[in-house]
This record gives sequence, C-alpha cells and structure tokens, in this order.
Amino acid sequence: MTRAAIYVRVSTSRQAEGEISVPDQIAQCEAYCKRNGWPVVATFVEPGAPARDDDRPEFQAMIHQATRTNRPFDAVVVHSLSRFSRDSVHAGIYTNALEKVDVRLVSITQEVGDGEMGAFIRKVVHLMDDYQSRENAKHVHRSMLENARQGFWNGSKPPYGYMTQFIEKRGAREKKRLVIHDEEAAIVRKIFDLATGTEGTPLGVKAIASYFNTRGITRRGKAFSTGGIYDILTSTTYSGTHYFNKTDTRKKTQRPPSEWIAVSVPKIIDEKAFNTAQAQLQSRNPKAMPPRVVNGPTFLAGLAKCGYCGLALIQNTGKGGAYRYYCCSKKLKQGPSSCRGLRMPMQSPRQYRDGAY
Repeated sequence: MTRAAIYVRVSTSRQAEGEISVPDQIAQCEAYCKRNGWPVVATFVEPGAPARDDDRPEFQAMIHQATRTNRPFDAVVVHSLSRFSRDSVHAGIYTNALEKVDVRLVSITQEVGDGEMGAFIRKVVHLMDDYQSRENAKHVHRSMLENARQGFWNGSKPPYGYMTQFIEKRGAREKKRLVIHDEEAAIVRKIFDLATGTEGTPLGVKAIASYFNTRGITRRGKAFSTGGIYDILTSTTYSGTHYFNKTDTRKKTQRPPSEWIAVSVPKIIDEKAFNTAQAQLQSRNPKAMPPRVVNGPTFLAGLAKCGYCGLALIQNTGKGGAYRYYCCSKKLKQGPSSCRGLRMPMQSPRQYRDGAY
C-alpha cells in the first residue's frame, strides 16, 4: 500500500485568495489519494513561500522525513509540479533525493508517468516552470518600478513612522501611498532630537535605544536595538525621499544608485535635522575617528557568555576608546534594563606581559 504525504504551497496571501487556495489544494490531493487507495499519513502546508527558494520550513521538514531510514510515506503528492519548486536546479536535486529512497513525486494535474520517459517529461515541466517564473518576476518587477515612479507604495511593510493610505483602485489593484503615523512619527522625531542634541548632549545609538527601552517604549511591540536606531537615523525617507529598488532581494545585494527610484513621501523631520544626525553619526564612527588606545586581542571572543541571559559577551569601548570591556550583547543593544549582566574589563597585552593579571 502506498502511503502518501501531501505538500501544498502558495507564494503570498494574495495568491491564496486569487488562485488555487490551500484548502482547495488539500481537498483535491486528498480526493486523488482516496481514488487510488492511498492513505494520507502527513500534510505539509506552506502558506506563503516563494517556489524559487528551497529554504521553506515545511518543504525541508517533508524532505527530511522522506529521506529518513524509517520513512513514514512512499509518495509526495502535489497539485502541480510548480507547487514543489519553480527552480529547475532545486527541483532536480530534491527529486533525485526522493528517488534514491524510493519516494515518488506525484502531480495530480500532470500525469507524467514513471520510468525514463516520465523522468524526462518531469524535467521538461520543471524547466518550463522555471522559465515562466523568471518571466513573471520580470513583469512584476517592471510593474513595481512603474508603480514607484508614480509615487505609489509597493505593498511591503511601511517604514516605522508611516502607514499606508488607499488612494484609488485600478482594475483589481489598490493604489496606496505612505502617510504619517502620528504616534510613531513622534518617536522618530524624538530619536533625531536625542541624536542631534536638541534637548542636551547628543546621544549615540546605544544610549538612544536604552532611553526608549528603559521607558517601556517599543518599536511595534519589540524592543529598540542599536541597529534599528541606526537604520532610522540614516534613512532619507524621514526627510521626504524614499528610495525604491535599492536592494536585489533575491541576491541580497545593493543595486547601483542609478537604478534606485526616488519617491516623495511626507517629511517627518527636516533636512537640516537629518544632515546634523549624519554628522553626529560620522563623528562617532571609529573608522573616521580612531580610538586613542590601540585594540588588543579579544581573548574571550566567541567563548564567554552572560551568566544572566546566556547570550554572548562582546567587546566594547568607553570614553572614546580609553578603556575596553566585555559586555552582554543584549544589554549593549537594548540597554541596561534588558539584562542584569555586568561589564567585565579587558586586559591589554601590556598588562598581560607585565604580569598585572
């Protein structure tokens, strides 16, 4: 008796509504298995994962179980081969992995058969899905570029301090623009005030994160971190210009500035405040302002952990580099209220040589 595992996937929530949904895929796969007398022993649901990426939790869990010594099923049933993968290389790798342990890949809408001819047809279908996926991606990207040129938002989560507002509907698509989120914008302005010294001595990103975390102020439910503060302070969006198409999301690389598209958005801070913040960040950059003390080796790097929260201890400096110490990474990023861990002074090479420690 062939034991079956069903794998279903949609790329986005919009696709789940507009194309064949997860429940429909499951129902059709279950009906197929019932007609063939195959008991369904597992169902893996991927509710929003691109098919060109093999780093899908449910997909990897299914492959792991299929290739175990005591595998629980003999066939992986999908609605179409494109649900399994739209990358021809990944499809070949994982299909071969299944074949090596005698697990069949079955598409209920594409009966390709078994044997050498079936394997050949399956490869052709994967190549066609790969080509179609790449073509679709080009058309979608071209449409998103034009949408940005017209000043509309492209659907990702809006930057902190903003929200989206419906403007008009063109066909089935809703056009939206960024508008200011008053509560979040007030916090953004406070961040720039603290960084530029509007209310006193200018603060660095660590001190600013600590300022909000000790007061219980969160960033959409999460504690502020040094990286999050730095991203806000360096984003031109807050001074009125948002750049779309800066990053190639698939390759995880930054595109050249000539390919960026500038989108005008409502200002949260003025250009003078933004430039002042950049100058303050530059003055604190150790690459631009070298510390007065030459750093020695970090003897405990990668070894020492905080005794309170268990996270790694990392090196930090104080007083412009006058002294160095190990500090809990959580406390360093989120402020003193996040962990009770203490700072531990670092010994310099000279102190070790002279026997001071």
